[in-house]
Amino acid sequence: MKKTDLEKLKGLKIAGKMNAGGTPGRYGKDAAASATRRERRKLEQAQGLVPFAAKLDRELVKRVRELAEKRRTTVDALLDELLRKALESSP
Repeated sequence: MKKTDLEKLKGLKIAGKMNAGGTPGRYGKDAAASATRRERRKLEQAQGLVPFAAKLDRELVKRVRELAEKRRTTVDALLDELLRKALESSP
């Protein structure tokens, strides 16, 4: 076999590996993660929690995260506390 033929075969082998890809996460080890995520979502719904998305200033988010770390709580719990206080004090 010629040197050029060997190089072509090497190239085909590399191309085959690149095209093969991997197993999608939903079938491999990540399959359990989606089940736990689903379970967590159901638990949160049972507690009456609702997802709430908002766009906030980057510096504000940074301050909230720092305060949550300082208080050793989650961002969700801190935001719940801050919003409740703000709504109670508003007319």
